[in-house]
Amino acid sequence: MEWLLYVSLLIIALAFVILVVSIISTLKSLKQTMNSVSTTVDDLQTQLDGITTESSNLVHKTNDLADDLQRKSDSLNSVFEAAHELGVTFQNMNQSVKRVSDSVSRQADERSEQAAKAVQWGNVAMELWSRWKKTQAKEAAGRTR
Repeated sequence: MEWLLYVSLLIIALAFVILVVSIISTLKSLKQTMNSVSTTVDDLQTQLDGITTESSNLVHKTNDLADDLQRKSDSLNSVFEAAHELGVTFQNMNQSVKRVSDSVSRQADERSEQAAKAVQWGNVAMELWSRWKKTQAKEAAGRTR
């Protein structure tokens, strides 16, 4: 029976060796996996740093663009104000021209009446002149006979 004890110890020793070998191979595999995960995390960190830098640059460019847009918008405001003032000036000028035109039209109406009267008096004067001439011509013809 003693040999049974040796065989049992041998089986236990072999089982222990197999267990240790399988644990060692599992640990080696786990070490490789952990190294791979570590490399992946390092790569992700590098990429994340690059994305952070690019995002920061993009934010700065966006802010610069917004500032530029604000400056251009402010300069356009002055153009629109000048256009508005020009419109007001044209409106004032149109009102002035209308007032002058109305005044000239009123004076023309007044003077047209005076001109019509002058033409009438001129016609009367011409008629009188023409009659006087005819009378003079008749008297001259009467004296020569």
